[in-house]
Amino acid sequence: MRIVVTGGAGFIGSEFVRQLAKRGLSPHSYNVSGLEGDCPRLIVIDKLTYAGDLKRLDEVKGKFKFYKVDICDKNKICAVFQKEKPDIVVNFSAETHVDRSIVDSSSFINTNINGTKVLLDACLKYQINKFIHISSDEVYGEIEKGVFNEDSPLQPNSPYSASKAAADLLIRSYIRTYGLPAIIVRPSNNYGPWQYPEKFIPVAIHSVLKGGKIPVYGRGLNVREWLYVSSCVEGIILILKKGKPGGIYNLGSGFRKRNIDLAMAILNKMDKPHRLIKFVRDRPGHDLRYSLDSSKAQRLGWKPGIGLNEGLQKTIDWYKESLSWLNSKI
Repeated sequence: MRIVVTGGAGFIGSEFVRQLAKRGLSPHSYNVSGLEGDCPRLIVIDKLTYAGDLKRLDEVKGKFKFYKVDICDKNKICAVFQKEKPDIVVNFSAETHVDRSIVDSSSFINTNINGTKVLLDACLKYQINKFIHISSDEVYGEIEKGVFNEDSPLQPNSPYSASKAAADLLIRSYIRTYGLPAIIVRPSNNYGPWQYPEKFIPVAIHSVLKGGKIPVYGRGLNVREWLYVSSCVEGIILILKKGKPGGIYNLGSGFRKRNIDLAMAILNKMDKPHRLIKFVRDRPGHDLRYSLDSSKAQRLGWKPGIGLNEGLQKTIDWYKESLSWLNSKI
């Protein structure tokens, strides 16, 4: 069995590659017919933008084949598919940082929409057995109370989330029009080791480690649902095994916190005073609250696993031990 992992040198994609490379999955455990062999052959595709880093895959060197390719390059993607003949494609490739999308959305439109189309067309042309697309809870927009389920309307509020929602709708059209065996996964906010320091948790940890303050937008009242990256990937692997083609699956932890409370929790764990919180001008169009109903994935047998308290401690410990890598990204 041959699995192409696009964005495999990114934060979540690299965790997926590490988990598959370490555990070695029997193809007979997948709901895909006609596959033979004892473990998957991993083919990683990554453009290696500022957020990509092959160091994330050092511990599984020799267990994957790598191509430095932009998913928007139709000819090169088709060349890889022609050569490798993948059975499954898992797409983690994306521009993901909301703040960058507000400054200039061009690369988000190109990678997240046009790049997805290139992959979809290649999947049709080379008749892959399953296409797993990693989306985002942000496609739903904000919700003041309650939770989003997979049937909730898409109401994205940033250029980033709009580009992800557009990709989801494009995939839906390929499922309906061409019968593409695709599945969409919508995780909540991921965090953990190896996350590029532009997202809230690594920014906060790094600021404290270098003696600075934690920047918090507005009054810090925005609520996010935090999912440890290894737990997220365990869910993606389970959906790959048991998910229904054409389906959509939310992956949320149930661990929700206001940004101000999360900042205080980080400071508490690092034995620092709360006065190290610095309120900054709010982000334009900032969604107030995200919250997911993940019962559909849980019915497949998935559980969020690592809780926020444990996950934060593990993340802080990792960044302390990996300060040279963290500093190299600033």
